[in-house]
Amino acid sequence: MNKTQIQVPAELFKEVRAFAKKREWSLAETFRRGAELLLQVYPDQAAASGVAWTPPTSKRAGWKGLSSAQLRDAAFADGDPRLA
Repeated sequence: MNKTQIQVPAELFKEVRAFAKKREWSLAETFRRGAELLLQVYPDQAAASGVAWTPPTSKRAGWKGLSSAQLRDAAFADGDPRLA
């Protein structure tokens, strides 16, 4: 086992301490179980797949048929005239 020190906001600490007391767990056991749960809920899928994440795209996105120049012009036309 490794020993460490962590900082927890006062309100969270109060809630975790009450949670542990209800279950008759130590604070260390409570934090260990919390960490184990996080690792189960959020597995490291990105490293396992080897594929870099990219944001999703929409096939129904609005600017179909506009060139980059037309899109730029539309964006500037929609801007604040005081900034022109």
